[in-house]
Amino acid sequence: MSNDILDAGRARGRHDNLPYAGALTPQESHALLLADPRVKLIDVRTDAERDWIGKPAIAPEQQFAVQWNLYPGGARNPDFLQQLEQVAGKDDVLLFLCRGAVRSKGAAKLAAENGYVNSFDVLEGFEGGKDANGHRNNVDGWRKAGLPWIGA
Repeated sequence: MSNDILDAGRARGRHDNLPYAGALTPQESHALLLADPRVKLIDVRTDAERDWIGKPAIAPEQQFAVQWNLYPGGARNPDFLQQLEQVAGKDDVLLFLCRGAVRSKGAAKLAAENGYVNSFDVLEGFEGGKDANGHRNNVDGWRKAGLPWIGA
């Protein structure tokens, strides 16, 4: 099962000409995390986002916080790669997750450029895109998909 999911993500990556291994839906990501305890979810949101909004409810040993931007201020985390190196090996399967699937793409790209050959973007992010009223969690994303999460 996990190979089928990774194959689908890689095919999506080739189809979309992504600069990293591929992209997975939240449902595929969750299924992959359940199927293979070696897979790592790299949550690139700020500490504040995780504290205030919540996070996926998955095994703690599979979930790692490596901020792409810093809070407050939003400056790029200059230690991103060094912090990633502390939690992941170059051959590990890494699923990058952010709020709405923007920062995760940048993180997956930078990781791939630095030798992390199995870097995948989690499409839609944790809260998904905004609806017509500017609200999240109504269009798509991890939470909208009904996947398990821990509230703030």
